[in-house]
Amino acid sequence: MTTTEIAGTTVEIDAEGFLVDPAQWSEEIAREIASANDVPELTDRHWLVVRYMRDTYLSTGSAPSIRSLGKESGVPIKELYQLFPKGPAKLAAKIGGIPKPRGCI
Repeated sequence: MTTTEIAGTTVEIDAEGFLVDPAQWSEEIAREIASANDVPELTDRHWLVVRYMRDTYLSTGSAPSIRSLGKESGVPIKELYQLFPKGPAKLAAKIGGIPKPRGCI
């Protein structure tokens, strides 16, 4: 675990840059993480996915798979890859301040 500053807040991150404590997350932190990962602006569609990922994780203890993300978030898989080009589930989880989903490389 490493301590770093994101959007003026000191947070703990793991070796891959995921927040260790989802409670440290804020929308400002999300914007900065997105920008650092080649997503310069979070649109309403980005927020829909990020909030779905967060809500699912916080209510169930695990992030949704890419398949369930595409079916249940209201954003088709093809669009997910346009919004989050480096791997939708992994990048949306990182931006959402939750651990990397199981099965993501």
